[in-house]
Amino acid sequence: MNKQLLFLFSLIVLSACGQNDVSITKSVEQKLISPVEISLHSFLLDLPELNSKVDSIFNTMTHNAIVSQLIMPATGRLGQSEDTINALIKEHLIGGVLLLNGTVEECKSWVTNFEKLNVEFGNLPFLYSADAEPSLVNRKLKGTTIVPRANMIIDSLEAGKVSQTISTDLNAIGINYNFSPVVDLAKNATVGYRGFAKDPKNVIPFAKAFIKQSQHQNIIATAKHFPGHGLVSGDTHKSLQIIDGELKELKYYPPLIKSGVLSIMIAHIAITNNETFNTNGLPATTSEVVVRQLLRDSLDFKGIIVTDAMNMGGVSKIKNASTKAISAGCDILLMPKNARRAHAEILSKYNGDILFKKKVEIAAKRIIRMKVCLGLL
Repeated sequence: MNKQLLFLFSLIVLSACGQNDVSITKSVEQKLISPVEISLHSFLLDLPELNSKVDSIFNTMTHNAIVSQLIMPATGRLGQSEDTINALIKEHLIGGVLLLNGTVEECKSWVTNFEKLNVEFGNLPFLYSADAEPSLVNRKLKGTTIVPRANMIIDSLEAGKVSQTISTDLNAIGINYNFSPVVDLAKNATVGYRGFAKDPKNVIPFAKAFIKQSQHQNIIATAKHFPGHGLVSGDTHKSLQIIDGELKELKYYPPLIKSGVLSIMIAHIAITNNETFNTNGLPATTSEVVVRQLLRDSLDFKGIIVTDAMNMGGVSKIKNASTKAISAGCDILLMPKNARRAHAEILSKYNGDILFKKKVEIAAKRIIRMKVCLGLL
């Protein structure tokens, strides 16, 4: 009797194991044949499906449309009129818009109207950006949820919660790209209160928390202003500022790059008395030494590099600043003084300079990749 029971028990166990083996095999097969899910977190990964999709979109585009991806004017009280942006959309000259000073309802209306035109005229969807820093968001986007200023945030948990609140509002508007957080030190009056550097040791952990939450909610986060705006005395909105010697704020960027920040903004700041990173009197925005050699190559940053506003005093008087910034390695020209002229300047060099053409195409593919990862394409 005991032998019979043992035999029956063995049959049951073997049968169950067989079923489990089949189940496990099917599960593995399903995982192998399932398409990879593309999300914002995919941007930094080498995914054949993502690479192929980017190439397939790029290969359908005209030279005009390729160059347009690199240009981002602003609309709102301190930007271009809606009619001006509409005209640029119809002429296929821009790839995104900064929403600069408006109400929540105005911003929603702009996004809706611009995207209708993009569909009508066969453009790719836009990156919609905002200076939605904790210290500025309630002034730049009137009607958003009130949050504390960055320099009043007390810990990483609060930094994450503030980012969550801001990102929720941005998603509701249709904004997918936040020019925040500021990682500059607090000494400079123009940017100091906008960052977490009331206590310098908070800069990295607070910024990491803010970035992680933003990108978790499908909003591109931007560390700025590279390579550091906190220890210069003046205002780059008004004139070119200079870092004299060591890049003391550079140390804040490698940890943020390692943790996955997807965008970095370049400041209109020159560097002098620095043998390695001297910019020869030009703003970092136009310096290949700073943008490509330092940020892209040395720090291994693979995300989007955006200029600070190109109409600012720190760069606006530089001849051919648009092509210089792209040659340096920037991907997006933010707020060029004249978007139509910037497009023409870049397109002309694109059609006549093989090396420059390659730089433009790399930048355009990077922007298209971001749009795919955001779920826009």
